[in-house]
Amino acid sequence: MPAQPRLNAVDAGEGRPVVLLHGLTATHRYVVMGSSHLTRRGHRVVTYDARGHGASDPAPDAGAYTYEDLLGDVVGVLDDHGVGRAVLAGASMGAHTALRAALDLPERVAGLVVITPAFDPAAGDDGRGLQRWDALSDGLRSGGVDGFVEAYDLDAAPAAWRATIETVLRQRLSQHEHPGAVADALRAVPRSRPFKRLEDLGALEGIPAVVVADRDEADPGHPLAVGEAYAAAIPGAELVVEEEGKSPLAWQGGQLSRVIEGLAARATW
Repeated sequence: MPAQPRLNAVDAGEGRPVVLLHGLTATHRYVVMGSSHLTRRGHRVVTYDARGHGASDPAPDAGAYTYEDLLGDVVGVLDDHGVGRAVLAGASMGAHTALRAALDLPERVAGLVVITPAFDPAAGDDGRGLQRWDALSDGLRSGGVDGFVEAYDLDAAPAAWRATIETVLRQRLSQHEHPGAVADALRAVPRSRPFKRLEDLGALEGIPAVVVADRDEADPGHPLAVGEAYAAAIPGAELVVEEEGKSPLAWQGGQLSRVIEGLAARATW
């Protein structure tokens, strides 16, 4: 496995373990949004800041934010905390990392909660997508949180959600001790592939899974169609989506925790 930086991790509660993995530019606080439901319901919850994010150390070089690197980190967290097998619940980048772990090391994964996946292996990239990630990286590096928000182009978001999106962006971007490392990750992660083909997810048969998807009105960056495709590709996976007009389920920590709890109850311990 690649070298593992020092990662900021929180280990709380007792019982069957759940490991939470956050998305790109977020921190460990932004999976279940501070909800303590899982620990109150008898689960041990381990969550951590990905390399370069939050209070974790940057990667050893600017390009070391690939899914191979992120896989090495989640394995390191499991080993450091004495967890042999866990439910992995990840959002976006964290969802892709959890899937990579389940594909490469299924003996370590008791169940999967795949929250708002966005990687579409069939889509390819004509450069425009990477240009947007690079613009966000440059905005953060040169202008800090304001620069990132400006590059994000809130005017392209649905009017009803712009204020909420800006508030969340500013809150989570302010949590990073090494914003330059997050800027590096913004370039490296989108250029990495957690798996080659959607059909590869068929190898996850026997691992209980739930896919949590958001509707496109509030969260177009994580297309509902991608979540539906993942749920169809993972054998036996359940698809969970919020009701139309409601706030995305992935933004509701308590509700999301209940989805994770339900999956953990039927995990392969």
